[in-house]
Amino acid sequence: MSLADIQYISDEAGTVTGVIVPIDLWREIGSEKETAYLLQGRAMRERLIGAKGRGEGITFEVVREKLGV
Repeated sequence: MSLADIQYISDEAGTVTGVIVPIDLWREIGSEKETAYLLQGRAMRERLIGAKGRGEGITFEVVREKLGV
């Protein structure tokens, strides 16, 4: 993806009033905003940093089994 994939919307005077971005970029921006928000809290920041360092987890199927779903 490149900056050429972004489309700008402008009014009659040429003032940019909006932008169209590819959905993948939009989701990436949303994910980054969510992560930044979560990192504001000390406890959540510690949890996220700890989770990032673990590198292993359990499968969705195992989670469903443990929850009885």
